[in-house]
Parts: sequence; structure tokens; C-alpha cells
Amino acid sequence: MSLRSLSLTAALGALGTLAVYPWLTTAAAVELELNVTAVTPGLIESDWTSVYYSDSRPLLITNDGGAATGGIHVWDIDGDDSSPLEVVKSLTPGRTKLSAVVYDVGGRDVVVSIPQTTSMLSVYELPGVEKMEDAGFFALGDWSALCSWKSESGNSYLFLFGKHHGVQFLVRGKGDSIEIVEIQTFDVPMEFAGCAVSQTHRKLFLTPDDAEEIYYIDLAESTAPPSFSVLGEAEDTVTGVAVYAPKDSTANDYLFVALEDVIAVYEYPFERVGTIQLTGLEDIEVEALSIYQAPTSKYSNGIIAFAAEAEGFEGFAFSSLEGVLEELGIAVNTEFHPGFPIGCRKHDPICDACSGQGFCIGGATNPTGCECFAGSVGDSCEAVACQNDCSGHGTCVGPNLCQCDAQWGGLHCSFLLVSPAYETEANGGEDADDPAIWISPISPELSRVVATTKSVVGQGLTVYDLAGKLVQNFEAAQPNNVDMIYSFQAGNRTVDLAYAACRADNTLCLFEMTPEGLLADIPGGIQPSHAEDEVYGSCVYRSKKTGKQYLFVNEKSARYMQFELTSTPDGALETTLVREFVGGSGGQVEGCVADEDNGWLFLGEEPSALWRYGAEPDSQEPPFRVDWVGDGTIWGDVEGVALVQGKTPDQGFILVSSQGVNAFNVYRRAHPHDHVLTFTVTASADGQVDAVTNTDGIAAVPAYLGPAFPRGLVVVHDDANELPGGGTDESASYKMIGLGEILGAAAYKELNLLEEVDPSWDPRS
Repeated sequence: MSLRSLSLTAALGALGTLAVYPWLTTAAAVELELNVTAVTPGLIESDWTSVYYSDSRPLLITNDGGAATGGIHVWDIDGDDSSPLEVVKSLTPGRTKLSAVVYDVGGRDVVVSIPQTTSMLSVYELPGVEKMEDAGFFALGDWSALCSWKSESGNSYLFLFGKHHGVQFLVRGKGDSIEIVEIQTFDVPMEFAGCAVSQTHRKLFLTPDDAEEIYYIDLAESTAPPSFSVLGEAEDTVTGVAVYAPKDSTANDYLFVALEDVIAVYEYPFERVGTIQLTGLEDIEVEALSIYQAPTSKYSNGIIAFAAEAEGFEGFAFSSLEGVLEELGIAVNTEFHPGFPIGCRKHDPICDACSGQGFCIGGATNPTGCECFAGSVGDSCEAVACQNDCSGHGTCVGPNLCQCDAQWGGLHCSFLLVSPAYETEANGGEDADDPAIWISPISPELSRVVATTKSVVGQGLTVYDLAGKLVQNFEAAQPNNVDMIYSFQAGNRTVDLAYAACRADNTLCLFEMTPEGLLADIPGGIQPSHAEDEVYGSCVYRSKKTGKQYLFVNEKSARYMQFELTSTPDGALETTLVREFVGGSGGQVEGCVADEDNGWLFLGEEPSALWRYGAEPDSQEPPFRVDWVGDGTIWGDVEGVALVQGKTPDQGFILVSSQGVNAFNVYRRAHPHDHVLTFTVTASADGQVDAVTNTDGIAAVPAYLGPAFPRGLVVVHDDANELPGGGTDESASYKMIGLGEILGAAAYKELNLLEEVDPSWDPRS
């Protein structure tokens, strides 16, 4: 059923209707049905909501994860038409997931968001949603949750969560602008995908990604790192949480918890009072809850908003709370406002004695010491410091603020900056992923880049020449990762193959690569994967011991499968499952590459680590953790993995994509795989090729590929293909960088890294 083809009445039914059922899961719990009241138009990549309390214009603020439309959208809750919602403003700085509203900062209400393209906490004044150009904070990372808290002293804070770490910020007025100050960075036990603040209980509730537990931290104006505790465990996977505040400040909050297709309601701390089943959209799944509990001109008891997917629909919606609270036994409280602290007003702990850069120990009137904010040091927090002293590649000019030297950037000036030589022509859908490099048997200059598009629109493989020009579009069933197989014996023919895991039908997809550099079908090219979950990553391995060719494929669940690839006498391909194992520690895995000389398989576990396994099907080699998120050299998501061949099996390098910081790590191929450097790809000097952001797949070869790439080639995925004149192309692209620009950079000349790679490497020898 498509929502677009139905009238509002037919699609959503009688709005606000409630049904009470006699079958209860606990003695006190009730089961309700609640129809969707309003939806957003079109299709929006949706997974985050926030609301703005206003007497004149209450707003729903949502993210947009699309490549071309990415940013935030602002909707009028009380618009002229209840559905579809009326958009007040759309801002498109690039793919965005998070936003949070902060009230009364220097007399202003603002919304803060962080696009993946810029990693800048950007500030927009409400209700007009005008960007404050001189306010912001650069926060490089892969962030998954953002919440604001107004303390009893009236100070405003942001809590930003990512892979294994979080950051607390103070948001305060600074003259005619607003300042975001880093308070502290702290460790987190897992990736959190949602959060909500309880003013009543001074707690921040957190929902992990793909888990049933709800966690919390106590909120306090302190630099002491928070302690994470489990509040309770829901009946199903939690996909969002929101808080309803009681009228009586001595009463308990209520937690509205999204469980994919229903919303469970709990009285704090964790006593279930009921369940809400949303209706009006077929097969609806919800996440990212927000509650607006003040009255509006249309909704006297407020609304509950959420991101939603349903048959024929993806976007945002909300339901009126009229009648819902009463049926759940919750006293209606429309006087709540998140910008007003609950309880007695406390003195501001940020005092002049601590230079305004720390909390006063013992109170502001007679402090006995200071808890300094991040990057501020000294007895009175009067001096500044930078993490790792700007890595020796910059000058510390403010609290944790580095001015980097030329050719350095990223986190604390620790990333080598390199420029791309070319980018591929934008083509196909926006959801591209992984490239491979095919070396031509005719001439190095005729080598090709093969890339994947895993979205339904444009699905398939794309072939480019070494200047990034489109050579061929080849349709395939949403291939995710692609790798090349050279000189495979198919019957009486020796052929090159392109191999990918195809998501649309959970198959192993193989295609012939002709000597002219074009893809073609081959008999037996589509093989079953035997996957129980969606296929995700893939790579290839040819055994030096036996000469057998193998295919690796993994499920999103971390199950790895190894297949032997063979051929019938007449040249049809066949596969046989020979091995299964769980990749990494069981987290989501995808990128992988095989080292055939050493018999190793390197794989990336996205949230946590880079691993090495034995690649032989009978390998008893225990897994070796090469690097892990949180050690200071690699960051989540750990995505694409590539091998740069060396002159010997102990020489060469492993390249790994760190998606959350738009960077790539280089490790030595030899055990124990020491970290050598981290680089990031900037825009070209002429501005015609944009910088690489939110990167995914990577491929590399050390071989001479003609005058443009005499020391080899690295190809990396770029998620947001920003255009020279502004805006973002709907289709992604890949950037092409000379390997010599990375390993031969002046900063690493003394290491002679280029001397370790093999420019004469021939994959067919």
C-alpha cells in the first residue's frame, strides 16, 4: 500500500482513535492502538527527531541522510494541513543524523546539528532556523546520538556519543554569538543510537544499537566521567526512547520506548504500564522518538514524533497524545518546558576564579580549587593545552585547538593530507561502496577501476578508466564489495573475474573481465550464498599451498563463509562451502582483504577492530587483533581494507578506512602490523575535486600504471560528492590518488616506505 496513492482519511483512518484490549501482559499494563496523525511528504532517509517548544510555532526537527538532500528539515507541527507536514525550512549541508535543541543560551534558542560532510557542530537560531556563522565546534568522529540538558544552575550542555567515546560540551553565550566549549571526553561501553534527558531525575537515558537494554548516566556539572548503568531490559530490540515529565516534581517520569513496531511505556525506573501499537501505515517500524508535551493550537495534549519506515513510506510522522495518557494512567502535564530547570535554582559552578574554564570546587563564592575543562590547565584553568601537543605538526592556539602545519590536519594535526589526482564521474545511485583495481594484460594505462552501487537505483558494477571516465555500466543485484580474480581456469579458458556479494538476492556474483576491460556474464556466475542473514562484505583468496581459489563472504551478523570456486569442464563456475566462523567479536563486519603470500585474511569489524585470521580453510591460527577502536590510532567505523604488495612477504602495507574520521590508516604487512601513518584526502588544489568524507571502500595496487600513476594507485569511496559550484551530486564518486603521494610524502621520506613496495607486481605471475 503506497501512502501517496491514498487520501489522508483512507491512509491514516480516523485520527486519534484509541482501542483498549483486555489481554494484558502485566496486571497493570494496557494495550492501545494509536493512529498516525501526520506524515512528511516524499521519501526521506530518516533516523533522528527533536522538537522545539514554542507558544507561537512549535516545530519538529528531523535529519536527512540523503547524499543530495542531506541535512535537517524543520516542520510546522501546527501547519495548515495536518498531513503531509508543512516544511518550514530545509538545510542541506550534507548527510546528517543528529540534532538537539538548546534553550535560552544568551537569550537565544538554538538547534545544533552535525553533518557527516563537515563534522562541524553547527548552530541555528530558532524559530527562524538561521545559521550562526561564528558559532560551532569541529568534532571529527562517527557520532550516533546527541542530547541536550539544562542544569539547575541554568547552564546548557550537550552530550555527543560515538564509537566507544562520548563528549560533553557547554553551550553558552559569548557576546553577540554562542560558544561551544568542550568539557570532557569519556569512554562509553558500546555504540548508543538514541538518548533522552530526564530533568526530574537528572539522568540521561541511552539506547544501544541493536540491543534490548536501556542505560543511564547521572547528570552533574562536573568533569568526572559518567558511569553507565543498566536501567532495565525491554521485551525486544530498542530503537528509540523519549521522556514524559510529570506535573508533580516529586513524581516519576515515564519512558516511551520504541520496540521497532510498538512503543512500550514504563514508569521510572522500569515498571511497564502499557504498549502502544501504531496504525495507519502498513508494516510500520519506528525509531528516534521525541515527545512534545506542551499544548499546541491543534494538539491540546501534545504529540509523540518518530522516524518511520512502512510499506511505500520512509520519513517522519507523529501521533496526537489526545486520550493516550489518560488510558495509560498518566497524569497529563502540559506545563512542562525542557528549557526550564526543575527544582530549586542552584548557583552557577562556573566561576571567575577558574577563568570561566572550569567548575569551582566548594562553590563559586569560596572555591577551594578548579575542575578544568578539556584543554584548559593551571590552578585557575588560565592556560591552554592541546591533546598530544598537536602531534608535533601544529601550534596550540586554544583549548584543544590546533593550528596545523602545511600538509597536516585531522585529529590534533595527526593526519597526513594528500590530494586526489582524479575522481570518477558520478554515476548510478547514491549508495556506492567499494572499488577494485583491475590491471590490464595489454598495457598498464588501460587498467580499470571497477566500483559498486548497492542501492536499488543504479544497482550494479561500474567500470572507469584511469582518468575516472565512465567506460561501462553493468547491472547486478545490489553488489556491495568487489574484488578481482586473475587467471582463473574456467574449462579450457583462462579468465579474469570480478567477484561481489549481491545483497538483492543474497548471492555470490561473478562476472568475466575481458582483456579489453569490459565486464561480461559467465556461465554459473550467480551462485547461492547459503546466507541466513543479508550478505554484506566479500573478498577473494588464492592458496599458495594448493592453488585453489576461494571466495569469502560474510553476513551482517558476523558469520563468515569461505567457498571454494571451481569450474565444470565446459567452463561453468561452481562453488562449495568449505568453512564457517564468526568474524571478530561478533560485531558488524564487512571490509576484508587476503594476503596470499602469508596465508592471512584481514577483516574489519566496523564498531571495534581490525582482525587477522588464517585464510586456509583448515587454518587453526587463532585470530589476531591488529588494532582496535579506542587505542588512539583507529576509529569507527572500520570499513574497507586493502593490501599493498611488497617486494617480499614481509614488506608491503595494509590500508584501512576509518569512516568516522574520514581517514585511512597504513599498517605494516609484517606481524605485528605496526601502525605507520594516517592520511586523509583533501580537495584538489584547483577545487574541482572535493575532499573525501564518510569513506567506505578502498583498493590499492603498487604496480606501475602509466605516467599518471608511476608508483601505483589508491582508489577510495567518497560518500558525499560535493560539486565545485556548491551542492551535492545524488550519485557518489571515487577518488584516485597516486600511492607515491602517500608513501613517498616528504614527512615520511626517512622511512623509505616506497622502497618496500613492488612496482613490478604482476597479479598474473
